[in-house]
Amino acid sequence: MGHDNKHRALSRRSILQIGGGLAVAGVAGGTAAAFSGDAAGAAAAAGAEATPARTFTHPGMLHASGELNRAKVRVAAGAQPWLSGWNRLTANRPAQSTWKANPQATVVRGGTGQNYTILFNDIHAAYQNALRWKVAGTGAHGDAARDVLNAWSATLTTVTGNADRFLAAGIYGYQFANAAELMRGYPGFDLARFQRMLREVFYPLNNQFLTQHNGACITNYWANWDLCSMASVMAIGILCDDTAKYDQAVNYFKNGAGNGSVKKAVPFLHPGGLAQWQESGRDQGHTMMGMGLMGAICEMAWSQGDDLYGYDDNRFMKAAQYVAKYNLGQDVPFTKYTWGTGTNCAYREQTVISAHGRGQVRPVWDLLHYHYARRRRLSVPYITAIAEKVRPEGGGGDYGPNSGGYDQLGFGTLMYTK
Repeated sequence: MGHDNKHRALSRRSILQIGGGLAVAGVAGGTAAAFSGDAAGAAAAAGAEATPARTFTHPGMLHASGELNRAKVRVAAGAQPWLSGWNRLTANRPAQSTWKANPQATVVRGGTGQNYTILFNDIHAAYQNALRWKVAGTGAHGDAARDVLNAWSATLTTVTGNADRFLAAGIYGYQFANAAELMRGYPGFDLARFQRMLREVFYPLNNQFLTQHNGACITNYWANWDLCSMASVMAIGILCDDTAKYDQAVNYFKNGAGNGSVKKAVPFLHPGGLAQWQESGRDQGHTMMGMGLMGAICEMAWSQGDDLYGYDDNRFMKAAQYVAKYNLGQDVPFTKYTWGTGTNCAYREQTVISAHGRGQVRPVWDLLHYHYARRRRLSVPYITAIAEKVRPEGGGGDYGPNSGGYDQLGFGTLMYTK
């Protein structure tokens, strides 16, 4: 049965790639950044060489049609563990159809006047209500999700703050796009206006960070800063059917200059199928965040027919095994990690793995378990063990009131069990 599943997945990817064209692997990570959708179109009109347009699959981000249909059928049948995941969703405060949006013209993260908690609470309410509509067909939840998304696209003009504004644009850009993707085609949802908000408010900050890194040394920012920007660029590309943006994210994953590209996010390979994560010497909370962000990038690409999960001999899988093993309380090897910081690349090093935040729970593991262990039928014992330990996964609102509890959209048990 696993053999058949694998061939179905590969066949789907092959069809998508034939229909839409492969992502151009030869473009260096920073090069594609010069092309917005409009710029790419202008280049084509002028007869210049441009990235070939691809045909995007919709819905095609964290949840494609197959995953959504399976959740719908299994929940209706009362099957476990889907039902336990569904119960976590329906009990969650942001998932209620009575949620009312509180849109702001300006969102600030970092420095004075911070109000970004309003944004992430509304995004998670939109996403969770959209899931309830997709899985159970309840119009009140679809209406609630639509109304939140419409309210923000009619109001938001600026994301700002100190350097943390790039985190806001990245994390909330990709999450917003995922909520909107679920609502595509819903009566009364203004998709065009929402697309415009993402292109004009979020993407410029994502692109600015990936190409300039806030004027700092290229190694100054931890992997998560790149990863959230990459996730946002990819999600905006999919939502807007913008090949250049999508390919920008894929190319950065493979060849980008900063710490979010896969060989820099996973700098050291260790024996036993393990690989060290770039933030492992920092703390385990941000390391878990990295699992969620790189997992989201890989899943969105998979939905569009590109296998980043397996790129470079399953490099990300080996890092996830490493992180899972350590956070299960077991020992892992650690190679000294060195980098340059600030604007002058001042030398820094970490010689031991950080135990800070070790064993904390974030809803990032079922996505990885079900991809590697079930879709691909690979042995990932540490990923599987930690996924089983924290199941069923919840989402924003279940992991505390601070931003870290909203860094992942979650609900992997409901949406990825197979």
